[in-house]
Amino acid sequence: MATLSSIDIALVALIHAYILVLEMFLWDKPAGLRAFGQTLEAARASKVLAANQGLYNGFLAAGLIWGLSLGAEGGSVKVFFLLCVLIAGVYGAATASRKILFVQALPAAVGLVLLGLS
Repeated sequence: MATLSSIDIALVALIHAYILVLEMFLWDKPAGLRAFGQTLEAARASKVLAANQGLYNGFLAAGLIWGLSLGAEGGSVKVFFLLCVLIAGVYGAATASRKILFVQALPAAVGLVLLGLS
């Protein structure tokens, strides 16, 4: 279970690193527009906000990588950052898009369960 937990946590970290790239660097480019279903006009108007949000997603990725780097001793770090991702995913699903529940919250919830079982 520990290996599965680590794989899931690494995937959650990679998802958030990818979201960082989309929000900070590709927000008003074709890839960012497709990912978030925005018009170019809306993306340009919200570019600074998106970059800020992308930075926070990077912090989530960094925290999860930090937890993984600590091995078994990083359990509480992993739990903290997975809970942050889960809460952000539930909030995002409630306020922005239900898709966030599956992209962000579900993988974090699976990671928490696997971590608890390991």
